Amino acid sequence: MYALFSGLIESISNFMYSYLLIILLLAVGLYFTFRTRFIQFRLLGESIRLVTEKKGNKNGVSAFEALMVSTASRVGTGNIVGVANAIAIGGYGAVFWMWIIALVGGASAFIESTLAQIYKKKNKDGSSYGGPAYYIEAALHSRFLGIIFAIALIATYAVGFNMLCSYNLITSLSEYSFYGDPETSVVPLICGAVLAVLVAICVLGGGKRIVKVTSVMVPLMGLTYIAMAIISMVMNFEMLPFVFKKIFTSAFDFKAIFGGFAGSALMQGIKRGLYSNEAGVGSAPNAAAAADVSHPVKQGLVQMLSVFIDTLLVCTATAMMCLSSGLTPSEDLTGAPFVQTALSSNFGSFGIYFVTFALLLFAFTTLLGNLFYCEGCLNYIANRPVSKTGMNIFRILACVVVFLGALLDFSLVWNLADVLMGIMALINLPVIVILGKTALSALNDYVKQRKEGKDPVFKASSIGLEGKTEFWD
Repeated sequence: MYALFSGLIESISNFMYSYLLIILLLAVGLYFTFRTRFIQFRLLGESIRLVTEKKGNKNGVSAFEALMVSTASRVGTGNIVGVANAIAIGGYGAVFWMWIIALVGGASAFIESTLAQIYKKKNKDGSSYGGPAYYIEAALHSRFLGIIFAIALIATYAVGFNMLCSYNLITSLSEYSFYGDPETSVVPLICGAVLAVLVAICVLGGGKRIVKVTSVMVPLMGLTYIAMAIISMVMNFEMLPFVFKKIFTSAFDFKAIFGGFAGSALMQGIKRGLYSNEAGVGSAPNAAAAADVSHPVKQGLVQMLSVFIDTLLVCTATAMMCLSSGLTPSEDLTGAPFVQTALSSNFGSFGIYFVTFALLLFAFTTLLGNLFYCEGCLNYIANRPVSKTGMNIFRILACVVVFLGALLDFSLVWNLADVLMGIMALINLPVIVILGKTALSALNDYVKQRKEGKDPVFKASSIGLEGKTEFWD
């Protein structure tokens, strides 16, 4: 039964990413790139400036804080393990397609987060909340579709991504002698249980100090991780011309791409790039809606920046560490062990420890960030704040899923996450195309006010939405 289910999920994943999502992701990303006149390049400097803006409401969330929530979820085990897998299976060219999906996906990320801001809801204390489920209902008048999206998000993050996050962390331990024989090792069982308990402590209210410490350490680890990549590149400087040449030549080896599409650089790069930066999937808008900003476009620009931080910085760091080491990509060496082996060639056993520690921090904050998204969608489905008891039951079940993820195999956890994420994207991408005109009107309003020397302030009436939004009327 397990083998049958695993095979079915793999077939669905290959179909989705061969015939649907690759075309849809690139088409929507390119569409909004042209419609916004290359916003991801034109207003990149503005997006960096906006990160430092302070919030107006003490109960609200600043643009920077919302950026950190979405980046904490984006920057996770996929930035290490996912990139390594893409290179191992798809070869050097997978890196190029990860870059492309980030560059064109930045425009999609801008649109979806701007829409989340426009149609966000107001709490009694003046703070806000929202996301795709809310803009689907508000603009398309379909609560049913909003509920379907919310269910898809919960399945993706509480099940698919949390299982995968747990699995990725545990596989990094396979490089240690105590792991023993992978077929009989009890390490996944023990460490999966410990990880699930730690997450439970935090999400059930007793781990505020742990959350506070990791929220500080993850940005530091991200910077350290990039620094390690730079050091690796300097140490292997003579390899860089070869690496970059192979990235570009392999990306356009169409004979190899269409000869084995499921394992091609194109498919692997886009799958792993999407898993890492989530542009257009509909996850980050849930964090974006909570930001206290004077104009929706401000948070759209900030969330666009998060895509670049994730893929163009952190994912590229992993790729350069792996490829500049001289290791030849091979399906025999995937995931965390690929990165650990690459780093150990430069830093010895420290490289192995470093990757494990980075994965531990990234995995922990990702697990917590994923549940933040899910809880907002549970409230949407219930059409009211879910009771503390009900939310705690969900959190306990989510922790059980974290434990189970440590025990599954490579193929199932990755394909299940891809399929569930794909379902979210298949709902969200057509919706943001339908609603794109609204976000583009907001962008024009923002640019107009900036040209007039103003700090842009949004009014729904300025783009013909008077009486159609809750927060901006």
